[in-house]
Amino acid sequence: MAGFFESAGEGAAAIALDEVEASILRSLEVQMLELIGPGPADLADDPLAALFAEGPTEAPADPALARLFPDAYGEPGEPDDPQTRAMAGEFRRYTELDLRARKREDALGVVKALDGLGGRGGVVTVPVGDCPRWLGALNDLRLTLGSRLEVSEEDEQQLHGLPDSDPRKPLVMAYLWLGGMQESLLEAMTG
Repeated sequence: MAGFFESAGEGAAAIALDEVEASILRSLEVQMLELIGPGPADLADDPLAALFAEGPTEAPADPALARLFPDAYGEPGEPDDPQTRAMAGEFRRYTELDLRARKREDALGVVKALDGLGGRGGVVTVPVGDCPRWLGALNDLRLTLGSRLEVSEEDEQQLHGLPDSDPRKPLVMAYLWLGGMQESLLEAMTG
């Protein structure tokens, strides 16, 4: 897939996507929205209640969600002492709802921009203010796919040589494409 970002001047970026690329990216972002889940419905109409809402105190059981919403204290994969676990739970309780909301907004911003193509391919111009949102959304997708594929930094080079018969190949191609998109967006933002 060849869809990569180019500078559109003054920190903005543009990406030309064919119909298939736009469809894949949109589908991945919609799946991300489903994975993150809806916000608390009873808080949507009450900004004050939303401000003081408390989130969960335990890390998500799903490894992909745990990667998107990691503990703030302790080391991943290592047992925590009770004090570290309590500190991580308190931090999560006051931050996870906001983090989930931001990730939903990021993914939804990408979906809306892709919807502007009307189901066809075309050029999406991302204003400078929306570039961080796109970068976050692409990063969340890549982290999720990496978690599902159980990719480590050492494994990444091996992914390039994965045989076509491997059932992970489509996810690996998406993972590598998203990495290229992230890199090209960063270059477009700074160049």
